[in-house]
Amino acid sequence: MSTVMLADDGATHRTPLLRHSSAAGESLHPATSAITTEPKQRLVSLDVFRGLTVALMILVDDAGKAFPTINHSPWFGVTLADFVMPFFLFGVGVSVSLVFKKVSNKSEATKKAIFRTIKLFVIGVILQGGYFHGRDDLTYGVDIEKIRWMGILQRISIGYILASLVEIWLVNLIVVDSTISFLRRYSFQLAFTIGLGSLYMALLYGIYVPDWTFKVTSPINSSYGYNSIDVQCGVRGSLEPSCNAVGLIDRFLLGEQHLYQRPVYKRTKDCSVNSPDYGPLPPNAPGWCLAPFDPEGILSSLMAALTCFVGLQYGHILVHVKDNKQRLTLWAIISLPLVLLGYFIEIIGVPLSKPLYTLSYMFVTAGSSGFLLAIIFYIVDVIHVRMPMLIFQWMGMNALIVYALAACDIFPAVLQGFYWRAPENNLVTLLERGLQAMLHSEKWGTLIFVMLEIIFWGLFAGFLHMKRVYVKL
Repeated sequence: MSTVMLADDGATHRTPLLRHSSAAGESLHPATSAITTEPKQRLVSLDVFRGLTVALMILVDDAGKAFPTINHSPWFGVTLADFVMPFFLFGVGVSVSLVFKKVSNKSEATKKAIFRTIKLFVIGVILQGGYFHGRDDLTYGVDIEKIRWMGILQRISIGYILASLVEIWLVNLIVVDSTISFLRRYSFQLAFTIGLGSLYMALLYGIYVPDWTFKVTSPINSSYGYNSIDVQCGVRGSLEPSCNAVGLIDRFLLGEQHLYQRPVYKRTKDCSVNSPDYGPLPPNAPGWCLAPFDPEGILSSLMAALTCFVGLQYGHILVHVKDNKQRLTLWAIISLPLVLLGYFIEIIGVPLSKPLYTLSYMFVTAGSSGFLLAIIFYIVDVIHVRMPMLIFQWMGMNALIVYALAACDIFPAVLQGFYWRAPENNLVTLLERGLQAMLHSEKWGTLIFVMLEIIFWGLFAGFLHMKRVYVKL
């Protein structure tokens, strides 16, 4: 039974993943309930890959403020946090190749893929649209006029449906017995991938971005108040925060009030005295520092979907190549050129940027995803060293519940709702402060707290696994 499971981007890294049902994959079957108690044969390394990514997501989201170097890059460049979303997208692609290895009824498979996409998108809006205010704000609710339509789960749903459709419809029925036959079988997918990437590049560099105006709804600096701010652009092909085509398309199609209100470029030197962390505006900061921008916008999601397509091909190797050493060799042969190509593209002028999901960023992170999967596959499924990876395996098998309760801060917020006299006197905050006091360090106390948090959720997922309970879509 195939299912869609969640696993980035908190405000930035809260992400989902498609679950697989067997090492070889199978045709799509309808889900019969929201919770299943039937054990399934699984590709353990993919569960570990997913669970490790969930743990990494929690680490960078909750410890990123104490350690800005692992937090998202303010605009250009790549940090540890910037690999989380591509890891999930890559895993979606691998899983889709296993789920749709055999499709007896393409129309029925398409309907079910679309239905799962809608469910995933709606859950994303509920969890990331602004209804839940996080662990530091005990209120909830969102003004529909300001709800955020896009987000990590929504981006994953886009990648999932595109990957599913190309896997269902764009496969030549050719027996794979050589490299040439492999390329012929998936030639239409390759053509579609090139076309989608070309469309993104054409729009990113070809759309003219005129001057634009936005209203400051949350006056961080009294000098701006609630006034409208004019942003001077009049350019084509800019990748800077203020004048790129990604932001233009989102403002036009979604409306600025429906975009993410705390974008990462507010941590750039132009916009923060504490850069690369958030902080007060510097003197003479440009007005666009207060503008909204969605890092999971419409245009950038097209390029993000290509990471799913890369994952598809790694999954195809799993399906068609039965020798583990050959699988690992092929994955390495693919991964290294992808990383090198990404850095080459950066050198010739396309910078690494997660908010824009640039072509160079896509290649570097997709290749890195392939390397990580290969390493985990070797450890877990080739030499069968699984005990050290057990906690990540559990988290990967129940990524949805970990995502909803931990990554979206629902469980911490519930705990913080019970406090002594003042909201800050709650179990979560007191534990974190206690560790900071014990270690005489706010940074290292926070890190230990986050590590304990990851262990807690791993054990919680392990308990669900012991009871054979798996929450799914």
